[in-house]
Amino acid sequence: MLKCRTVWKKLAPLARASSTVCRQNVRRAGLNNGRIPTSVPTAHMSSGPAGGGGDNLKYALLVGLAGIGGLTYAIITVKGDQKRYEKRIAEIESRPSKATTDVQPKAPAVEASEPEEAVPEPEPEAAPSPEEPSPPAEVAAPGADVEAVAHDAEVAASSQTTEPPPADEPLVEASTEEAAASPAAVPVIEEADEPVVESPVEAAAPAAALVVEDEPSPPSEPPPAELSEQEPAPTAVEESAADSTPASAKVPSHAPYLLIGGGTASFAAARSIRARDPGATVLIVTDEPDLPYMRPPLSKELWFSDDPSVTETLRFKQWNGKERSIYFQPPSFYVKPEEFDSAENGGVAVLTSKKVVHMDVRGNKVKLDDNTEISYDKCLIATGGIPRNLQVVERAGEEVMKRTTLFRKIEDFKSLEKVSRNINSITIIGGGFLGSELACALGRRSTESGLEVIQMFPEKGNMGKVLPEYLSNWTTEKVKREGVKVISEALVKSVKYKDDKLEIHLKDGRLVKTDHIVAAVGLEPNVDLAKSAGLEVDSDFGGYRVNAELQARSNIWVAGDAACFYDIRLGRRRVEHHDHAVVSGRLAGENMTGASKPYWHQSMFWSDLGPDVGYEAIGIVDSSLPTVGVFAKATAKDTPKAATEKSGTGIRSESETEDTATSAVASATPAPAVEHKDDYGKGVIFYVRDKVVVGIILWNVFNRMPIARKIIKDGEEHADLNEVAKLFNIHED
Repeated sequence: MLKCRTVWKKLAPLARASSTVCRQNVRRAGLNNGRIPTSVPTAHMSSGPAGGGGDNLKYALLVGLAGIGGLTYAIITVKGDQKRYEKRIAEIESRPSKATTDVQPKAPAVEASEPEEAVPEPEPEAAPSPEEPSPPAEVAAPGADVEAVAHDAEVAASSQTTEPPPADEPLVEASTEEAAASPAAVPVIEEADEPVVESPVEAAAPAAALVVEDEPSPPSEPPPAELSEQEPAPTAVEESAADSTPASAKVPSHAPYLLIGGGTASFAAARSIRARDPGATVLIVTDEPDLPYMRPPLSKELWFSDDPSVTETLRFKQWNGKERSIYFQPPSFYVKPEEFDSAENGGVAVLTSKKVVHMDVRGNKVKLDDNTEISYDKCLIATGGIPRNLQVVERAGEEVMKRTTLFRKIEDFKSLEKVSRNINSITIIGGGFLGSELACALGRRSTESGLEVIQMFPEKGNMGKVLPEYLSNWTTEKVKREGVKVISEALVKSVKYKDDKLEIHLKDGRLVKTDHIVAAVGLEPNVDLAKSAGLEVDSDFGGYRVNAELQARSNIWVAGDAACFYDIRLGRRRVEHHDHAVVSGRLAGENMTGASKPYWHQSMFWSDLGPDVGYEAIGIVDSSLPTVGVFAKATAKDTPKAATEKSGTGIRSESETEDTATSAVASATPAPAVEHKDDYGKGVIFYVRDKVVVGIILWNVFNRMPIARKIIKDGEEHADLNEVAKLFNIHED
């Protein structure tokens, strides 16, 4: 480029001078002779060949064009070099800060523009010979330069959240050797003259180092075994990670299917995933120390066990006398977390006592409470809910909180069972399902141990928000017969700890003294991950808003208590029952494997007030809606105990089948008149909205839920609900 420019500067004045001389000679000759000569003597250019003026002009044009072309090529080359240089600087700056800090003293070598100043690589087999300096990567491989920069940028971006390795670890040296060996990779010239050949680890395991650098592994993946064994970590790192190292070794770095939460919905999803994809590996992360288990027995059958070690075995007898464990599967069913990556046929692993505190939905990874990160392909959020507490109890102080139980988990059952054997009085605040079940369970124990059991609630009767008033009053009398002192229309004003007793002051002036409080006032959906994951929370019902396929975002599904879904018949809802957890978890698992099925199932729930009275419900059961009840006289087989003996399972939702809904035939037996209007032995209660049945309760009527589900699904208007009640055959013996 410089030579062409120099030649052009020399030739241009000569060409212009020669042309001027020729023109002047022609004019002078014509004037002297009085006419234009027939032959003009040729003017010879001092630097050009002999010939006429036309040849000189052609030569000048050729020289000019050659100069312009050379200048254009030089400008394009300089601009291209400048762009590649800027990309290289940006790539170097995007690397982990600690790695760049280690090589900053060599930074001037990057700015060198002359190829002769590049330093040769220390490895002779990977670098050019000392006689031929190594050219920059832009000149050596201009076609692959952009791709190489993009590849390295992706690697750098995937590792930005990872703490860079210490300066004396062989990771940086390995990347330098790889850069020298591969022409497509972008070398970091600052590292070229580091004395990396002295590292014994690099010489022993270069392949392992290449894998770490070339494949952007998940940020939480531990270093390969070869590196961790041969190169000890610095003392400072060992001291800071001494406690977390054993735990992090058991945490898989990647899970194709990640399920957050260890409840019923997660286990149902895991089972569904494995059914559709037998080789799948599923990881369940739960903040509880226990494997997945069912919650209903915690407030039902476990309290009626005669085994004094029930809190340890967590085995119970169902109403039909069969023994069962509260856990869905024994420990042998699951894969150990440390064997998760090497499981040949896949499996389900459970990471206990670990809480997910942050979700990166763009990076498809989560962070645990110990800062461990796990990447995933598909993720299910089934975090359930958190028991609510009364604000007056929370503000009452530490002594009151120590004597208050929020009932939800296995540890809550163990704690309350132990407390109930060592105190004289216990008060349950809440008249819903959980409060009434615990009141009946503890009430039966009161006849044996002399424990005083008190239940208080703001409604007029037990389950007053669900049952019609007449049935709520009947239920309240049933609870009293179990040995429970019921205080209705009770609004708690304050709670104090005084003279080793808890004093509960009601707004109407009544005072209740007790030793322990059980708060059963509802559940708050656990949406702690909504902010970090950018998920929408429903403002009316709470929980994560999901579409018809239970999907909140791409690759993220929600099931169980935390899901706010759209019911095609009843509108948007959020359900907090076992059957919904089973069905929604199962559907979410199917959709995670590509089923793309909508959620249309009408889930049911049930509650037992001991082995003699129980009910099953479906749809919207709200006591504020108009209701129509059809009752009949109960028999010995119309009890929860008889129902479980017939079905063979204590979890009644497990025995449901959709087939029975299509084969139901209305009973031809006329409905007999009920002799005593307060004798609600068994019956069906319809909840009506706009002349359409939106909810049904089967009172001591079992194994008829598919019929109720079909009635709600059809959404038809019924002129006489007594005729509809015949579908349940409640008048047959």
